[in-house]
Amino acid sequence: MAEDNKAGAGISAKYDLDAKWDACLDLGVRRFVYSSFAGAFAGLLLFRSPVTRWASVAFGAGVGIGSAYSDCSHKFDESQPKLTPNIRKVGEE
Repeated sequence: MAEDNKAGAGISAKYDLDAKWDACLDLGVRRFVYSSFAGAFAGLLLFRSPVTRWASVAFGAGVGIGSAYSDCSHKFDESQPKLTPNIRKVGEE
């Protein structure tokens, strides 16, 4: 019944917070897991000490959570990330 009411209200994708939260939670969990696995694999290949191996796993998890946070904040703000700085061409003023 609640789904019928929501569908009948005609909420646009811009204002549908449930879909945004679902997408961000999915993105965050996926990037956390994949980055942790990448950190564990790199730690097994590069380091001998268990402490440095766990540190590489933690670093990978942090990178995954940070990138998911960045993408989700852009999704909620509806603004596109700035990929290049505003550089003037020579001769323009």
